[in-house]
Amino acid sequence: MTGLLLFGSFAVLLIIGAPIAISLGISTMCAIVFSPEIQLGLNVIPQRIFGGLDSTSIMAIAFFVLAGNIMTKGGISRRLVDFANSIVGGVRGGMAIALVLACAFFAALSGSAPATVVAIGVMLYDDMIRLGYPKERVAGLLVVSGGLGPVIPPSIIMVVYATMTNASVGDMFRSGMAIGIVIMVILMIVVLFFAKKEKWPKVEKRVSMKELGVSFVKAIPALMLPIIILGGIYSGLLTPTESAAIAVVWSLIAGMFIYKEVKLKDLYQIFLDSAKSSAMILFIIATSTAFAWLFAFSGISAQLVSFVIGLNLNPTMFCLIVAIILLIFGTFLEGIATAVLLVPVLWPIAQSLGINVIHFGMIVSISNVIGTMTPPVAVNIFSAASVSKLKMGAIAKGQVPFFIGYVAIFFLVVLFPVFSTIWL
Repeated sequence: MTGLLLFGSFAVLLIIGAPIAISLGISTMCAIVFSPEIQLGLNVIPQRIFGGLDSTSIMAIAFFVLAGNIMTKGGISRRLVDFANSIVGGVRGGMAIALVLACAFFAALSGSAPATVVAIGVMLYDDMIRLGYPKERVAGLLVVSGGLGPVIPPSIIMVVYATMTNASVGDMFRSGMAIGIVIMVILMIVVLFFAKKEKWPKVEKRVSMKELGVSFVKAIPALMLPIIILGGIYSGLLTPTESAAIAVVWSLIAGMFIYKEVKLKDLYQIFLDSAKSSAMILFIIATSTAFAWLFAFSGISAQLVSFVIGLNLNPTMFCLIVAIILLIFGTFLEGIATAVLLVPVLWPIAQSLGINVIHFGMIVSISNVIGTMTPPVAVNIFSAASVSKLKMGAIAKGQVPFFIGYVAIFFLVVLFPVFSTIWL
């Protein structure tokens, strides 16, 4: 009865268009009020909501969001684009490769897929179309390359997952970095294939070593950010939250005093936008904590674990089933919402089967990224549409070859745990 009330009311609220966080909170309240099996007062909900946010690790999310907004406004992303283009701009389809490389660079700063799509798309899309690149392919490549944002650290979804499972954020980031680089290389190979097949433009003028050096020097303040973030975490000198806070400080220094593109008057809007984005994410996490706690308290979680164990699934088959479930949920739920809803349900089962916490985390993280590329709730496609002014159908069609490459790497991660853990 409790499970029916909990998930039934949640599904109804989603169908009528209620926000995810509100749906999680109200469905928890409905289960407490109407289930005869639960003898609790409603005061448990605010207690669990507060407890869900009472973690220093969660503060890293707000700092990463703020750092990403400062970097976008402060000209940091443009220097990364210029540096990426100077490296690979001289081959056929070179600007498309530069787009992938720039998304990887920006991913190492922002941790957000839509932010990566918009930041890089605004700077490269129009120029690429003027040079003769096919519109749908460029927009599609932008959608999939933007998916490097939550895989290459820092990654908001990885911080959320680590908070829920007590996994090491540093280990998650290390595995994500390696897998992200593999995805980047695969995307570049696909780009080179289609550039030759479809005769994409080639810039005849090669970049001189002097020009490469100049673009590198200009990009140094931007390239320092991932060094600060990841170096602080991997060295053990800083926690992920402290690294994120220092990233904000360095972003301000670079944007205001080195590149001089962030003015004092810009800070209010940057802080306001960051607060809104962070509040949305944190509200989902808070209400999902109450939802997940009631799920476990009612005994449904233990029953589900026993049921799955009784099926005698091996870890590989379980991971494959979980991957498919996550991909399905990702088509209609936002990534962080999917994680906070399903990880508390699925992780105890994975743990009972002896599945590595980092391996399971990479399945969760990458599947959530794929959700950002898959209609109807495809924030990357919406973001690319805002940049390109193309219809969603055209963008979805253009992304197919790159999307296939991305999904292929995902299923390698699912089926071969060593792919996630060998880097640790």
